[in-house]
Amino acid sequence: MIPTPAPFPASRPRRLRRTLWIRDLVAETRLTPEDLIWPVFIREGEGEREPIPSLPGVVRHSIDSALEAINEAANFGIPCVSLFPYTEPSDKNAEATEAWNPDNLVCRATRAIKHHIPDIGVMVDVALDPYSSDGHDGIVRDGVIANDESLMALERMSLVLAESGADILGPSDMMDGRIGVIRRALERNDFQDVTIMSYAAKYASSFYGPFRDAVGASGALKGDKKTYQLDPANGDEAMREVAADLAEGADMIMVKPGMPYLDICTRVKTSFGVPTFAYQVSGEYAMIQAAANNGWIDGDRAALESLIAFKRAGCDGILTYFAPKIAEMIAREPL
Repeated sequence: MIPTPAPFPASRPRRLRRTLWIRDLVAETRLTPEDLIWPVFIREGEGEREPIPSLPGVVRHSIDSALEAINEAANFGIPCVSLFPYTEPSDKNAEATEAWNPDNLVCRATRAIKHHIPDIGVMVDVALDPYSSDGHDGIVRDGVIANDESLMALERMSLVLAESGADILGPSDMMDGRIGVIRRALERNDFQDVTIMSYAAKYASSFYGPFRDAVGASGALKGDKKTYQLDPANGDEAMREVAADLAEGADMIMVKPGMPYLDICTRVKTSFGVPTFAYQVSGEYAMIQAAANNGWIDGDRAALESLIAFKRAGCDGILTYFAPKIAEMIAREPL
């Protein structure tokens, strides 16, 4: 409980805002490069940096280009990257079999990063949508997402990703029971040190559109994802999902999207006391960039402010496309 301050003029809150040094001295929230995970889109090819129109400033990297960019990000203190593939339509099918191909794009990229930049963490997404001709996170049977059959596919996918050297698995599929299935598979196959960051509170959001463009899933998606992702109206349901995933073996929790769900971030951290992350998703990023590109806001300051909000809400870290820019800004002028 915050005590009532002394009445004016004994209390003058502006005394603590008078100069930059005193504002820094009493700042309650700190943002550092170590708080950031950088999502990186990868594609086939060599020397490729393909712009993504709906994500201004974000590109799809070929593996060699990604290595250069990730090495630079590591030099600014970013501790971890998260990989997302652009899958060619010819590699997609209804069974999403490319997801557990040990030589798929993500597995090859993971091996390359761990070989050339071994000290940076590699997080990988566990969901079928980049590989599914239906664009869904699970396997579709007669228009319905087949939960238990999808679990078998996600288990196989998780094992090839762990074998490739992934440090963190990020199951974002929202199938019931998937954390337990993945954790048991990792333990059985001597991958007990692989960490699971569960997208336990992933909402059926309108803010994912540019991401689906980036991974080539927009045109493939049939219907919506409301039968497995959370209803934006529900908060208690998210708490139940988090509790279930922790009980099944998750090490860390993800809330997605970020800014519209700061209340969920706070509730997760307060209720469970576990490492809690938010994903500042593609739509959030694109809105800030679009407004900045039109001269309506200061993009750098808005990006920084948005990330501080996540930390203030209780997040231990943030996945954000702004990571390299913000890390470079902090390197020039620490917060």
